[in-house]
Amino acid sequence: MKIQAAVTPKTGHPFEITDIELPELGPKDVLIKVTASGICHTDVSGRDTGMVNPPAVLGHEGAGIVEEIGSEVTELQKGDHVVVSFASCGKCDNCLANHPAHCRYYADLNLNSHIDQDTNKLVSRFFGQSSFATYSLVNKRNVVKIDKDMDLALAAPLGCGLQTGASTVLNVLKPKAGSSIAVFGVGAVGLSAIMAAKIAGCEHIIGIDLHENRLELAEELGATATIKSGKDVEIAEKIKDITGARVQNVLDTTGVDMVIEQAVASLDTFGKLATVVTDYSLTIPLETLALGGISIVGTSQGDAIPQKFIPELISYYKKGQFPFDRMVKFYEFEQINEAFEESENGSVIKPVLKMN
Repeated sequence: MKIQAAVTPKTGHPFEITDIELPELGPKDVLIKVTASGICHTDVSGRDTGMVNPPAVLGHEGAGIVEEIGSEVTELQKGDHVVVSFASCGKCDNCLANHPAHCRYYADLNLNSHIDQDTNKLVSRFFGQSSFATYSLVNKRNVVKIDKDMDLALAAPLGCGLQTGASTVLNVLKPKAGSSIAVFGVGAVGLSAIMAAKIAGCEHIIGIDLHENRLELAEELGATATIKSGKDVEIAEKIKDITGARVQNVLDTTGVDMVIEQAVASLDTFGKLATVVTDYSLTIPLETLALGGISIVGTSQGDAIPQKFIPELISYYKKGQFPFDRMVKFYEFEQINEAFEESENGSVIKPVLKMN
């Protein structure tokens, strides 16, 4: 099947919209007419770092309408509105224990994409979907059916970044009502975490970032206080000034070692820090962890089960508790390079491409 896709021709090169071929529909596959696709930091990494094997098609926050289903697909039908999330095998011990985001084969199933140059066929799909395209062929496990009264284009970014931030708070950190949390980095993941912390009933919700505009939005979305970070800013001391103590929970979305050192210093005894970043390394004295009873936990996708969690986020959105539309800016498909540029320079928090 011939489709249009935004192709990454070489590592670090701008996208080029061109025709490619999709593989044949398999028995467990779903063909989706893509309505929209969010742009996430992982797409930037896929374009620039050699994560994928160009020429490739990125995109992993797709949403659209079911066009065709394979012979073994019983959960969906043509015309269903769906959000597409990450791929998982469904057979390994972690998948069977309801931790698909920690699938044993996560890297193989998600972190590659390639177009065969002899056939022009997309033979490997990014996060099992490669949604920077007019159509996407995915395994049924990637697909989340949503109500038709939800704006499909707006729902697209729920499949990764927003899910990650919110689920890390609600399903990994699990803060108690009345507790405190600090969120380091308030981009799309961090702002989603702040909204989730408000849903959880946290008393102190502190957002930390370099950008004033993001801190202002953080306060509008639920942060009870914000701190503008900088080289000479003692974040831990400022947090104590705000709360009168340290915090019980921290989410770091930056991966920067100096920031995480400040984050650990902000934790109270038996505090817990969650990190969602994979790009960096970190060194922390074990004494700090042992004497403070501090836990550091890594998580992929907030350990979410998309088929359960994404409908929950939509329900929160409809109730006015998760107003993620405040961080979204829409672009036409042809504006993909502009959307990436504005995401990288910080002027836009969550760009979403709308397919024609």
